[in-house]
Amino acid sequence: MPKYIIERDIPNAGALTPEQLQGISEKSCGVLRSMGPQIQWVQSYVTDDKVYCVYIAPDEASVREHAEKGGFPANRISEVRTVIDPTTAESR
Repeated sequence: MPKYIIERDIPNAGALTPEQLQGISEKSCGVLRSMGPQIQWVQSYVTDDKVYCVYIAPDEASVREHAEKGGFPANRISEVRTVIDPTTAESR
């Protein structure tokens, strides 16, 4: 199943409180439950003004649907083509 990176522009995201982040997480999980098991949230990275989320989903449309139902921005959705890490250098 494809993996996607979602870039969400959220001003002052890095200043969100743990309670606010919990509320956002609860909202996202509720939408995911209503959509069924074909879409999964893996994790998110919060920076100063953006949140980068990793999702597994059948297609980009499912990721967009989740964002719309949850009221979350999805400013850019990119399908992950390949994953590399330090061990990639040792492949020879």
